[in-house]
Amino acid sequence: AWLISTTIAAKGLKDAGMAVYVELRKGDLPAARQALGMIVGRDTALLESPEIVRGTVETVAENIVDAIISPLFYALLGGAPLAMAYRAVNTLDSMVGNKNDKYRDLGWASARLDDVANYIPARMTALLLTLCARLLRLNWRRCWRTVRRDARLHPSPNSGYPESAVAGALGIRLGGVNIYHGVASFRAYMGDPLRSLEPEDIIITSRMMLLTSSIFVVLCAALAFIGIGG
Repeated sequence: AWLISTTIAAKGLKDAGMAVYVELRKGDLPAARQALGMIVGRDTALLESPEIVRGTVETVAENIVDAIISPLFYALLGGAPLAMAYRAVNTLDSMVGNKNDKYRDLGWASARLDDVANYIPARMTALLLTLCARLLRLNWRRCWRTVRRDARLHPSPNSGYPESAVAGALGIRLGGVNIYHGVASFRAYMGDPLRSLEPEDIIITSRMMLLTSSIFVVLCAALAFIGIGG
């Protein structure tokens, strides 16, 4: 149980999002930009409040898969060894995945393996987020419609599922232009801009993340109990 717990980062993910939220509520944009820069790869030095919120919501939503659901999924299938193997793949992808010439071959392999490993958990996460939207009295129908419409537009085969689910549930639009080392990169839009992004969207996204995690933990425990009983 302890080994499996080391592969899950729900608290760290929540804390990282809250660090940005606290600075935004204080009106300290430089500090909020710095806090966001600790968890994203994009340039944050010139971002205004809505874009800081967008970056935080996207990061929390995307990492529901990487940091929580996938490790639990593989722990259910193969215990601590498989959960830790998944974490190794995911960490390798984040470090060298397709990032430079020196690690091109290793990065390509780790990125593709990470895509395969997250394929099923990402789609499970979209379903769980839709359930969470209903339990939290958000717009769960729009959540599911947005997943079906927008998830496949994301450059990642997996990241679009949690991001589009959160965007639909909150009635906001994620995606757009990000700057990486001074170079603009456009990410497909997720959701519809029914309202402007607000700092409280970070709180709601964190609640969705925690509820999704709790539901999946209970589900995994129930399945494990049934397996042991069988």
